[in-house]
Amino acid sequence: MPIDAAVAAAAEPRTDEIRWTAKDVRLYHLGIGAGTNPDRENPATDPGELRYTLESRLHVLPSFATVAGGGPPGVIRGLSMPGVAVDLADVLHGGQSLRVHRPIPAEGTAVATGRIAAVYDKGTAALLVMRTEVADADGPLWSEEAQIFVRGEGGWGGDRGPSALAHSRRGPGGGPLAAPPAEEPDLTVVRPVRPDQALLYRLSGDSNPLHADPAFARRAGFDRPVLHGLCTYGITLKAVVDTLLGGDVTRVRRYDTRFAAVVYPGETLRIRMWRGEGRVRVMVSAVERSDAPVLTDTTVRHT
Repeated sequence: MPIDAAVAAAAEPRTDEIRWTAKDVRLYHLGIGAGTNPDRENPATDPGELRYTLESRLHVLPSFATVAGGGPPGVIRGLSMPGVAVDLADVLHGGQSLRVHRPIPAEGTAVATGRIAAVYDKGTAALLVMRTEVADADGPLWSEEAQIFVRGEGGWGGDRGPSALAHSRRGPGGGPLAAPPAEEPDLTVVRPVRPDQALLYRLSGDSNPLHADPAFARRAGFDRPVLHGLCTYGITLKAVVDTLLGGDVTRVRRYDTRFAAVVYPGETLRIRMWRGEGRVRVMVSAVERSDAPVLTDTTVRHT
C-alpha cells in the first residue's frame, strides 16, 4: 500500500527554515484579489486595498501563513513525508485550520516544524492530518493543520477518526455538508475570481499542475484546471477582515474551513457572514453553479 499509516504517524518531524519578504506578501495579496475589490470605487488606489499592496503601509493577512517561505503548502509537504507515496492526481485538500499567535511580520525568517499528526481510514480514501508549527526568534508565530484526502487509499481497517472528518462523496474530502444558520446573514458580498487567478496565485509557491494543466486536471477528474482551495480560503478571509473586522488583520486569531467543492477560475464567489461573540461564521458558494457550497464549516475567530 502506498500509504504506510504506522510509518507516517511515527516519522520524525520535518524542520525547515523559511524566509519571506514584503514582495512575497504583496504577491500573495495580489493572488487573492487585492486591488480588485468590487466594493471600492477605485480599488487599485483605495487606502483599504493599499494596506495589502503598498510596501510603505503593508499589513499581512494571516492566511499568508499558508504560503510563507515560498515552498509547497502543507498538503504537498505531507505527501513527501515517510510512509507516503501517492499519485498527486488522487489528492484532495479536505480542510484547513490556522491559529495565529501574534501578527505576522511583513518580512521574516522562521523555523517550520511539520509532522503527520494522524492517518485515518475513510474506507474509499485515506485522510492524512499534516500539522505544522512555525516560530521565529521571538517565539511561536502560527500553527496550521491541513487535512489531506487520498482517494483509493483507504480500506485497510484502520482508525476512521473523528466523525467530523468523515468522508463523503458530496465534497472533495469533507463529511456531510453543514447547513447554513437559519437566520439571514448579517452581510453578503460577492467576489469575482479572475480567469487567470490560479496562474497568479501559484506564483506564491503552490505549483500543483491541477491548477494550470488541462490534461492533468482531466486525469484528476475535472474538466478543466481548478482554483487552489487555499486561494478561495484567502479571498474569504480578506472579505471578512475588510467588512466585519474594520480592515484590521491583527484581530484574527483562528480560521477554520472545510473545502466542500472546487472553484473554477472565472466564477463568482458569494460570501455570506454571520456575526457572533468573538467569531464570524461563513458560508461560501459558487454563484454560477446555483450557489453550490464551496467552503463550509467556516469560522473566523477574532478579538
